[in-house]
Amino acid sequence: MRIEVQEKFFQDHYARFSSETARCYKIALNQFFSFSQKDYQNIKPVDIRAWMANMEEQGLQPRSIHQKLTALKSFYRYCMEENLLIKNPTLTVHTPRIDDSLPYYLSKRQIAILQDFTGENLRDRAIVETLYTTGVRVSELVEIMLEDIKWDTRQIWIRKGKGNKERYVLFTHECAERLKMYLENREVESIYLFANKEDDHLSIDLVEYRFRLFTEELGFKVTPHTMRHTFAAHLTEKNMPESYIQDLLGHVNLNSTRIYTRLMEHARKKLYDRYQ
Repeated sequence: MRIEVQEKFFQDHYARFSSETARCYKIALNQFFSFSQKDYQNIKPVDIRAWMANMEEQGLQPRSIHQKLTALKSFYRYCMEENLLIKNPTLTVHTPRIDDSLPYYLSKRQIAILQDFTGENLRDRAIVETLYTTGVRVSELVEIMLEDIKWDTRQIWIRKGKGNKERYVLFTHECAERLKMYLENREVESIYLFANKEDDHLSIDLVEYRFRLFTEELGFKVTPHTMRHTFAAHLTEKNMPESYIQDLLGHVNLNSTRIYTRLMEHARKKLYDRYQ
């Protein structure tokens, strides 16, 4: 039944929709109904909000979510015009702000999936753990030297952060174990923590390339900078003071760190919307 109504929707809007609009709308509608697993007549606002929350978790930008929701709203307006429904389930669902600049970060479940996926590659697993538990930039990661690591206190000296600002970052016992396992098994001798076959440090391009592969395999977006956002967001969830997070991230201005407080407010609202 839904397929027939959907086909009629596109037939009736043939003159109004460009071929690209029709293509995007078809994809959006198929994605929504595959996600909801319900007939179009049984959809409720909570189903649509759950879909939107899922898209956010998958790393879709507000603009993309906005476009997909627009397709769904258009379909349900058509259903109302054709007297196929008594109530439009999209009316109380608000589209996300397109200018939303909140950083994208991974959930704890996604982190666990990423850790498990990279488990068999000692270097990749160590890189993931280091980025997640220290919050360093990828440019800082590749420059870490073995002599910069204080194993007894689990600290790493970041010699030249952004703006040539020095700082110390912390790492966990789990991270220490991953790093030691990687170092014990690597086949190169280098002064750098993460080295290539020429004993020089890894390139930023190589690390970013590995994360693009992770994204393709796992189905959700993950980059080295995503790990930095995730580090800060998860510390904010644990109510760590902003000033501490600022020091660990190497932010000169506290306003750069306050975005994570806004992010937590946004996350709480998203959780609330799921149950409305």
